[in-house]
Amino acid sequence: MNKKELVDSMAEAADISKAAAEKALNGMLMAVTAALAEGDKVTLVGFGTFSTVKRTERKAKNPRTGELINIPAKTIAKFKPGSKLTDAVN
Repeated sequence: MNKKELVDSMAEAADISKAAAEKALNGMLMAVTAALAEGDKVTLVGFGTFSTVKRTERKAKNPRTGELINIPAKTIAKFKPGSKLTDAVN
């Protein structure tokens, strides 16, 4: 499912226009992004939790040349599914 299909599904389920559904989805995505950028967690009970994890700098080997390279430290986004989502998928 891509974003357009998700917007269509949301509009049908909530009985709202596609424009309103897209605006709501974009607002939710911006809110989650802003919260993660500040280091906060976003928990949607039953669905899951969005959070961030800090990865430390590490060394790795370039598979083509065998040369050791440094991979810099960075912060990544992480999603842990909730129990209701896990049960629905299984």
